Amino acid sequence: MILGLSRRWSLIGYLIASVITLPLVAILIQAALPAESVFGHLLDTVLPTYISNTLLLMFWVCLGAIFIATPAAWLVAKCHFPGRGIFQWALLLPLAMPAYVVAYVYTDLLDYAGPVQGALRRFFGWLTPQDYYFPEVRSLGGASIMLALVLFPYIYLLARTAFMEQSASLQHASRVMGCGPWQSFWRLSLPMARPALAVGVSLVAMETVADFATVSYFAVPTLTTAVYDTWLGYGSLSAAAKLSAIMLLVVFSMIGFERFARRKQQLFQKQSGEKQSVLYSLKGVKAFLATGYCSLLLFAAFVLPFIILLNYAWHYFDESWHAEFWEYSFNSFYISVIVSIIAALLGIVLMFISRVSPRKTDLLPSRLSSTGYALPGTVLAIGILVPLTYLDFAVNDLYEYMGQLGPGLIFTGSVFVLIFAFTIRFSAIAIGSVENSYKRISPSLDMAAMTMGLKPGALLWRVHLPLLKKGIFAGMLLVFIECMKELPAALLLRPVGFENLATYVFQFVSDEQLEHGALAAIVIVLVGLVPLIFLNRSLEHQG
Repeated sequence: MILGLSRRWSLIGYLIASVITLPLVAILIQAALPAESVFGHLLDTVLPTYISNTLLLMFWVCLGAIFIATPAAWLVAKCHFPGRGIFQWALLLPLAMPAYVVAYVYTDLLDYAGPVQGALRRFFGWLTPQDYYFPEVRSLGGASIMLALVLFPYIYLLARTAFMEQSASLQHASRVMGCGPWQSFWRLSLPMARPALAVGVSLVAMETVADFATVSYFAVPTLTTAVYDTWLGYGSLSAAAKLSAIMLLVVFSMIGFERFARRKQQLFQKQSGEKQSVLYSLKGVKAFLATGYCSLLLFAAFVLPFIILLNYAWHYFDESWHAEFWEYSFNSFYISVIVSIIAALLGIVLMFISRVSPRKTDLLPSRLSSTGYALPGTVLAIGILVPLTYLDFAVNDLYEYMGQLGPGLIFTGSVFVLIFAFTIRFSAIAIGSVENSYKRISPSLDMAAMTMGLKPGALLWRVHLPLLKKGIFAGMLLVFIECMKELPAALLLRPVGFENLATYVFQFVSDEQLEHGALAAIVIVLVGLVPLIFLNRSLEHQG
């Protein structure tokens, strides 16, 4: 620690935290205002349905994701079977696929007019829908399956890492005691991986609550769609803020419950890499089942939707390759670049203050600044629109007071609002990446720099930044991809006439014409593959 860190650094940290937490404060203030007739009407009619659907969706998505991800993670981490090396990284690919694109693809395949039901009717001679039963795709159950297919890699990644880090000596002990692979998984590996599974489930649950496009496409009313409809349909910002406050209560209650459930869990084991771990060699039927399970999972979650997107893009290439496509791609690109740079700078400053400051209170800004990621996009849009609208009016009132024509909506009517929103939502990713890199820098380097008379700014520039380069780059890369994919905040906050790739693709999905937006969807997917490949290589090097 550097005892000479000035109060100016602390002030900068608290200023950054104040700006990032501004939407949360704005939502709480707006929600505390007197109730309107719109919210009372929602409370008496459809609000219980919104809440129950949200909770049911969270439950089924988390349950489905953990049931399909945990076996795959254990097979890849602890067993040797054909294709294991490919599945180790390939099972991360579904994260790059937008959930609403997967929902459209499967709806097109499984709907009444789709090829699957058509083939069944021809094969069995069925003539009308009354002749047979087929599960309804556009339902809460269908939305749960689509989201579970896209979000299970969160649990897979954390569970695989936890299984790989488990001590080899414990596995040898379980073998000596006569435990087979199944007993070893159930009685040893799974209980030891519970903390990682809990974190993965909480991430899946937060992403489920934040999802707007999939539930909107499937016409499943949840709190996310309620905020959107209340704001744009009823024109009631106050009622939308109250619904947003309910969503925040659900999100933070879930995070608190997850931490409370793990409060007494402690895990002490000797870390071991994959080379020291025991791999169960699967042969015959067991090897076939392991390869088949992972192949089926990968095919359903990524390969099939991607092949269909490629087919759409090939047949509708001429309709998709136009000036608007390049314009929307450029819009997505430059906003993502700007946000990734700003988020990285904020992460560097906040984590530097947390590291070198002798005051424990200076740890608070970095923690507060990480809360933005917990805000769903629709909720974040409400929280940003309220203060920026007041700021726009204040600026125009000032111009009017000075006898000049006001500049108009310079904050809410420009791309500034999107950059501001994305920075608040995704700064937590950059902060976490920089924090993880800081943990690898020995405090002795700071002490040596202090004895050489380096001031805090020189320490950051000459010592820390060269050692943080990889972590900063990883954080910027992840923030860039998240900005490319973010839809709810972009839909609600985009200026008039502004489109990016995410909103462009969603419009075609809403109009049942994804074929015309398939090329843009492929760009989003391919860009999303970059951090996944980078992440997998990092994990392999650590192993």
